[in-house]
Amino acid sequence: MSGSKGYGTRPEAIRHVLEAVGDSAMLLTYAEDRAFASLSLNRFPSVGSVRLDWSGAEVIEWRDGFDPAELRRTVRAHAATDELAVVFWDNFVIPSIALDAALVADHAEAVLEWAARCWIFLADSGLLIEFQDGEGLTVARIPEPVAVLPS
Repeated sequence: MSGSKGYGTRPEAIRHVLEAVGDSAMLLTYAEDRAFASLSLNRFPSVGSVRLDWSGAEVIEWRDGFDPAELRRTVRAHAATDELAVVFWDNFVIPSIALDAALVADHAEAVLEWAARCWIFLADSGLLIEFQDGEGLTVARIPEPVAVLPS
């Protein structure tokens, strides 16, 4: 079975984000999602299926807040206004989106409306923000890819 089966089949779950930002957001295809994940999420080890392992990572900030105001503050503190942001949700059926980081901050309520967890890849800054509802926010520098030597 293809890994793409089921990906992005529930865009209505993020309809408030899409309505708020209009044509400024791009729904990512499975291939685009995986390409951006390879530049961000996939460079961190995971703990279980929806948590990243921050040990060994260059963590820039940890925040206890886990509400839209805290997400807004965090994105504004770490991203340039016109910087590309990719939002990944914790459910594969919700398509990832790409948009300006300023729009993520401006519409933090809509971004967090449906999901208890999300990750925001700040492409120019090389940072990843993890939002875990009830636990807070983590901002870390994305590590360089690990070279795999042929055997």
